[in-house]
Amino acid sequence: MTRAVSDLTLQRLADVLERLESLLPAQSRIDFSASPAFRWRKRRYLGIEQGELQPVLRPALIPFDDLKHVDDQKEAIRQNTERFMRRLPANNALLTGARGTGKSSLIRACLHEFSVRGLRLIEVDKRDLIDIADIVDIIAKRAEHFIIFCDDLSFDTNEAGYKELKAALDGSIAGTADNVLIYASSNRRHLMPELMRDNLSTRYDGDGEIHPAEAVEEQVSLSERFGLWLSFYPFRQDDYLDIVAHWLQRFGIQQHEAVEARAEALQFALQRGSRSGRVALQFARHWAGSKRLANNPTPQ
Repeated sequence: MTRAVSDLTLQRLADVLERLESLLPAQSRIDFSASPAFRWRKRRYLGIEQGELQPVLRPALIPFDDLKHVDDQKEAIRQNTERFMRRLPANNALLTGARGTGKSSLIRACLHEFSVRGLRLIEVDKRDLIDIADIVDIIAKRAEHFIIFCDDLSFDTNEAGYKELKAALDGSIAGTADNVLIYASSNRRHLMPELMRDNLSTRYDGDGEIHPAEAVEEQVSLSERFGLWLSFYPFRQDDYLDIVAHWLQRFGIQQHEAVEARAEALQFALQRGSRSGRVALQFARHWAGSKRLANNPTPQ
């Protein structure tokens, strides 16, 4: 009797869920020619979250030539993406290091160069990585090539999305799609916090062999699934000033005028506590805009 009631309850629950699913909006057909870039976004209908790919109408792309003093990293990611576009073996990529040094910009430069050949980028927030298998299922049979990109990625212990990303990179029973790569950027080398107490559990045997603690092994288990590691470092002063001069030229400032900006550029970096490419661009916008405003105080 109890079993019969239980089966009846389960059947009623299944009927309710089926009715709720019928009330959800149907997945619209995705036009991958609408934009080279897409975002995975969640919407809530009747208390149920549903994910969908949304085109980015004004993607912020950048040419490789605008990225200065990251030549080795630029060539590595370019070559890896070129192999991917030709359906040759290529690796998932992890870009780590100092903030503002061009990690995310390199990914956008890849899209700028290869989108005409069918490359598409899907940006996924860290909290939505639990859906990465669903995203791959949507795009796996498409003719285009896709880079799933997660910016500023880092995890705390047992955070949602961690295991799903590990499985997508390597370790799931499902094979990876030939037209999908995962690129991620992070300020953390191993994507997880590295704590002193984890290292205290490391063991040494009689022969001097080191046996890392399980916590340390877990920290590196995700990052090592990326086949391509690219590291970024703070810029030297001369490199920073060179990047400033490049952007000032982009904004129409003559070379002899750009020389005048050097002292202010250094002061600007000192105030921000960083000589990064991002700070160089921010200063160039400020200086070039102020210069033009001073030369043309009256609105046109």
